[in-house]
Amino acid sequence: MPRLRRSPSVRARRRDARVRTGLEELLDRPEPIRGLRLGLVANPASVTSDLVHASRALRALRGARLVALFGPEHGIAADAQDLVEVGHSRDAATALPVFSLYGETRVPTPRMLEGLDAVVLDLQDVGARYYTFASTMLHVLEAGARERKRVVVLDRPNPLGGEVVDGNVLDPAYRSFVGLHPLPARHGMTMGELARMFREELALDVDLHVVRMRGWRRGMHFEDTGLPWVLPSPNLPTVDTAFVYPGGCLIEGTNLSEGRGTTRPFELVGAPWLDAAALASAMERERLPGVAFRPAAFTPTFQKHAGLLCHGIQVHVLDRERFPAFLVLLLLISHARAQDRLRFVWREPPYEYEAVKLPFDILCGTDRIRRAIEAGVSPRRLAPGWRAECAAFRRRRTRFQLY
Repeated sequence: MPRLRRSPSVRARRRDARVRTGLEELLDRPEPIRGLRLGLVANPASVTSDLVHASRALRALRGARLVALFGPEHGIAADAQDLVEVGHSRDAATALPVFSLYGETRVPTPRMLEGLDAVVLDLQDVGARYYTFASTMLHVLEAGARERKRVVVLDRPNPLGGEVVDGNVLDPAYRSFVGLHPLPARHGMTMGELARMFREELALDVDLHVVRMRGWRRGMHFEDTGLPWVLPSPNLPTVDTAFVYPGGCLIEGTNLSEGRGTTRPFELVGAPWLDAAALASAMERERLPGVAFRPAAFTPTFQKHAGLLCHGIQVHVLDRERFPAFLVLLLLISHARAQDRLRFVWREPPYEYEAVKLPFDILCGTDRIRRAIEAGVSPRRLAPGWRAECAAFRRRRTRFQLY
């Protein structure tokens, strides 16, 4: 199998790349938080380049006082699986209260923000619309506007880079916690840039400070930054996983296993009733750029089809620059459904706090894609419309870009 291709320019950049995160920049120049009582939204990926956690670093910083912690989906320890709610707790390392933003509420309440002057948010995003950290950030911005609290977003790299934009743009009628704002499936923005977009496009009267990175360029993949990869959620163990995720997450809206309970989540897709060889052949006949497909068998240890032998494929990304994750996984879903339309089913709600619309539809941000697949129309037929939406989004995002 051919090796993953990287352009010479990327290889050259990687040799001397050293990106400083917003956290590191804030620690050197703490003016935005000086004299303030702080809450911190964080998880295990909220670390400096030498793996010091943001909570420890901010506790040791003179001139500001960290008084509360907040955990996004999966919890502040990122030990909870998807869709598992997390309760409030107390942090063992700092003895600070930890308020969950993925439990009884997703929105910081007045009681949580009482006694705080500012909320600092330091979360590693993965560059896909469905990843809920951007939704958590939007709710923090809304709460900051409502309660007159400063919000300080510490920027981090988009691990997929900041150039490629892919997939359709969400229809606002399909807003949910896996998509609260009209973004493409792969948006090519950083959390700081998204915060600026949310504030302006939603007219949020919030005191927002984005602490920029130093040294990050839009053409960088995560390995080019020189930063350590700390998995931001339990099923994103590697940067390779992140590149598949803008399409792989769509599998959650079906009864196919997306490989949770294996060592290659989102790269492995299957079900007990699939014909793996036929599925791989069908996908190879699509002649998709930058990817190859291998028939695979796996037994998930938890979640869908736990303990059952699944047949399917592994998605092997050969060229990240050309790999169209959104289209690839939609085609995979279409071919899997065609094998057995009785045993393939769309997942039913509730899902991510949506009780009416189908999970697949809120992930896609529309019902048009599902209806096309059900009618036997290839997702390829819809792709020209996505490209037009992405072109318009590129123009829209320009004024919010920081790099």
